[in-house]
Amino acid sequence: MQASHTVTLEQLPDLIARHAAAAGMHDTVVLVVDIRETVLRQLTGAGPNAGSGGQEFTVQGSLPGQAYQRVDLITEQERTGGPRGRRRWWVAINDGVERLGVLRADTDGDDEPTRRALRELASMTALLLLSKRSFSDSFARLVRTEPMNVAAEMQWNLTPPNAFAGREATVGAVMEPAYQFGGDAFDYAVADRTLHLAVFDAMGHDTTAGITANVAVAACRNARRQGASLVGTGRQVEETLVEQFGTSRYVTGILADLDLATGRLTWTNRGHPLPILLRDNRWTSELACPPAGPMGAGLGLPVQQRTEQLQPGDRLLLYTDGVVEARDARGGRFGRDRFIDFVRRHHSGRHTLHETLRRLMAAVLEHHDGTLEDDATVLLTEWRGGHPENLVP
Repeated sequence: MQASHTVTLEQLPDLIARHAAAAGMHDTVVLVVDIRETVLRQLTGAGPNAGSGGQEFTVQGSLPGQAYQRVDLITEQERTGGPRGRRRWWVAINDGVERLGVLRADTDGDDEPTRRALRELASMTALLLLSKRSFSDSFARLVRTEPMNVAAEMQWNLTPPNAFAGREATVGAVMEPAYQFGGDAFDYAVADRTLHLAVFDAMGHDTTAGITANVAVAACRNARRQGASLVGTGRQVEETLVEQFGTSRYVTGILADLDLATGRLTWTNRGHPLPILLRDNRWTSELACPPAGPMGAGLGLPVQQRTEQLQPGDRLLLYTDGVVEARDARGGRFGRDRFIDFVRRHHSGRHTLHETLRRLMAAVLEHHDGTLEDDATVLLTEWRGGHPENLVP
């Protein structure tokens, strides 16, 4: 950790390998996942993307991909071509529940201290990657598989990480099309015992829609950080958008606060699809709230606030209409029922919340032949309510 303070992303592979070898882990390789979570690319430190000459694996159908999906440690049989008895390991690199990639390392042992050392090396690698990626264009290039438009560039730099765990809750988010955003955005933050949640859908699918969504998120954060209520936060977003665009640009949205100690959920609806509550993996409820007008439309409709008492294990789905309105070649919608059923089936103990979202968006894209006509965003929150065990895989 101390040696890393003045190194760049390009110098990390050598730094990690050198210190790992001193601890009995050899031929160490770092693989990072692309922003769509489909491939794992080796960080070599060479070339404009710091990955020249490196290996690439698919998340679906490879051993490193299995380690990534399961957030686990996987070993191969005795390695061929290396020292006799040496094993090769694939270890998920994650910070909390944010999955960054996979670490590969060879060891002479297969005991618990060896496994613990591998997990600790992966944890340290996660922290090093997080400390370097924010100012590295090389990292941004490495985790992209196609060109990105300006709106998406803004959104990816605006949004918080797509995964979080802490204080009785986990949060996961996914957005598509990852490289061609229009006006979708999500936000979350923790302050004391409150988890703030928001999802926005700006009018249009162009760069101006992306700018509108950016302004909405910035205004939301500004109001929230000054202690504004949910109603007051929505009002400030409205006023800011009108000031910038008149009434020619607006966003729909859900603004919500979750009390992490009690499970009390409070939310307002600004002309957006209603939140969905999943309970016991069986019972589903759409949380009703009379809609006020979209923020920025200047309609002056009354804003109402609603509350719901969550139970431990409840999952809250905030989403934009691009998820349910994705259509196949015959015009059939992906639909709300299929959306809910997918989350229920895949998150019933078999997959983490974040792996469920990765698979969900892959299914939505497949339904629409790989290209969406509208942005699709999902923000999924699970409240543990006094049962924080296994927050982190």
